[in-house]
Amino acid sequence: MSTSGTNPGAVRGNLLLGARAIADSYDEMEMPMERYLLLVIAPAASFFIFTLVATLQVPLPLVLRLPIPALGFLGVVAAVIYPKLSQNRAKAAIGDRLHLFVTHMTILATTNIDRVVVFRKLANEDEYGPLADEMRRIVELVDTWNQSLDDACRMRARQVPNDSLGDFLERLAYTLNAGQELGDFLLAEQDMIIRNYVTHYRSSLDNLEVLKDLYLSMILSMTFALVFAVVLPILTGSNPMVMVAAVIIMFLMVQIGFLYAVRVMTPNDPVWYQDSDKRLPYDLRVTVTIVVAVVLVVVIGLVAILSALRIPPLPPGLHESIPLPFYIAIPITPLLLPGIVIRQEEQRIRGRDEEFASFIRALGASESVKQSTTSNVLSTLRTRNFGALSDAIDNLYKRLNIRIDTLWAWDYFAAESHSYLIQKFSEMYVVGREMGGEPKVLGELISKNMSEVLQLREQRAQSTVTFVGLLYGITAAATFAFFIGLEVVNVLTAMSAGIQTPDNMAVGSIIYPDIYNVVLIEYFLLMLVLLNALISSLMIRAADGGNSANAYMHFVLLTWIGATVGWFTRVMIGVFLTVG
Repeated sequence: MSTSGTNPGAVRGNLLLGARAIADSYDEMEMPMERYLLLVIAPAASFFIFTLVATLQVPLPLVLRLPIPALGFLGVVAAVIYPKLSQNRAKAAIGDRLHLFVTHMTILATTNIDRVVVFRKLANEDEYGPLADEMRRIVELVDTWNQSLDDACRMRARQVPNDSLGDFLERLAYTLNAGQELGDFLLAEQDMIIRNYVTHYRSSLDNLEVLKDLYLSMILSMTFALVFAVVLPILTGSNPMVMVAAVIIMFLMVQIGFLYAVRVMTPNDPVWYQDSDKRLPYDLRVTVTIVVAVVLVVVIGLVAILSALRIPPLPPGLHESIPLPFYIAIPITPLLLPGIVIRQEEQRIRGRDEEFASFIRALGASESVKQSTTSNVLSTLRTRNFGALSDAIDNLYKRLNIRIDTLWAWDYFAAESHSYLIQKFSEMYVVGREMGGEPKVLGELISKNMSEVLQLREQRAQSTVTFVGLLYGITAAATFAFFIGLEVVNVLTAMSAGIQTPDNMAVGSIIYPDIYNVVLIEYFLLMLVLLNALISSLMIRAADGGNSANAYMHFVLLTWIGATVGWFTRVMIGVFLTVG
């Protein structure tokens, strides 16, 4: 017979499993457990004790004192679970890079090098992060402890934080022990690795969908709480500034928590080329654009501050003609410039990525058929239309044709494309060719993997569009509610001045208008609008996986939406009251 409610035994079992997982994560730390307890957990516990003492001693209202020990307790919890969080980050990083890693390993394995050398080369690829660390551990077991490669893989398979990598190493160890060639095994593994990556990626996108619904409900709850914090003190007589400030802090903490959740749950799939040593003309233009935008923000911000202080850098009367909400939006508007420039380039990068799959497949097939050099094959391929990638292909041909170093020429080809995927896959292709790999096999392998990634990116783009619409809609709706509450208080305060009451009854015994500083509350709400735009823009950037400067454009637009809705709400209420 089934029972309703939560099974206490199941809850205790889950808690025990969670505690055991946290305890096991301490064994995987690079820092010894005793040192971690001394340097991290002990100071966190001391800080918690200090916050408890401070709570009892600080002469503040209870509502303001309660968050103090909560902050100390949060520090202790963070210190205790940090090793597990670190292990989870490594697990996610392995899942995000495993498909590229196995493709890279496959390309190396299809060449004429020893299989241990394959692991040595991958161990030097620091970009793979935890995966490179695992390769180093396997190489150390082979070199230092004289383990066979299959035994070393089997030993690490039991200890890696990611199940997919553990299963892969187990299958690899069995295959190597059975005498199968490494290249044959990896070629056969490609479909399974891609399927696992697709499952991992789509699971992350499903998590984002769940976060959307949860974020909507939480922000609506916080919006109602803030409206009540603005309106209720006029009836209860409590301090409105304390209540509004407390709810705003809660509002921002909820948003920061969701920002962290979005960053953790969405797949790490970089779009842009990653090499700080390369400086191209486009990079200089972007730098100049950002510098100009920042200078304009500072100048306009100073003018706005001086104008608000009645120091007249603006013509007389202009200060009164600019509504207060626009004072937070106008100074940051120049940030649109770098945001738009980088967004346009990002669209071109996505176009180059789409063309690269067909280009590398055609290049590999042509080299295999003609048995010729890459330069000779490119002399024909560069005449074909590869869309946004055509100019970069033409420049690659010119560099190879004048006998510039092959790796250098391909590296600049990737830099000109600004694409991370082109950077990684072109590097794999060149290394595979130089080590004697079959060009047709390399081209088809890279093209297939890139096509799968591009399909997943298209799904991510569609999910991000709905997320962006949600954030923009919530910003407009929440700001409207904030300023409706403010106007209700403003109207009640104005009405109280004209209320006639009996001689033995004061207005203050019914409502409490004198406790309000409406202008200060409006400043609080405008600051919340600005911070909401900032956090929401960072969430959009984390969701789409693009350049950080993408957040500039959304930051400006969200701020303008909040400022415009706030101004429109106040004007609309004023018009309704005038008509009434």
